[in-house]
Amino acid sequence: MPQTNFLTNFTEDDIRRTLRRALMLAGAIALVATPILWMWQGWQTWLMFLIGAAISATGIFEWLQLLSAMMSRMEEGRTPTPMGRVLVMFFLRLALAGLLLYASLNSLHGSIYALLAGLAVSLFALLVESTRLMMRG
Repeated sequence: MPQTNFLTNFTEDDIRRTLRRALMLAGAIALVATPILWMWQGWQTWLMFLIGAAISATGIFEWLQLLSAMMSRMEEGRTPTPMGRVLVMFFLRLALAGLLLYASLNSLHGSIYALLAGLAVSLFALLVESTRLMMRG
């Protein structure tokens, strides 16, 4: 029986749907967890979690933008997306994420673990959705 690479079975649309579902799952986790954190640990911890979740969710969104830009350049007959705008937005998001992390660690006195949990939300969502994609494919 010949071995095949499991990545060749997936299309751009599969990956795009997986990233979008991961983004929605990360949002759902954040919506469920924020009121619990607010009541349990207070508004500063809640805000740190929300900042972490927002930073990680924008990371998924930026990967979607980069994927679209790269795939539009690789496919014939498709109008290429301007790469300059996508890269500028990518680096602006990184700078904004660094600024938000610095400001939240400096001014808010909530739990650092809540910030780390917020940053891990999208990683967890990507793990769940990529596992679903691999099980299906």
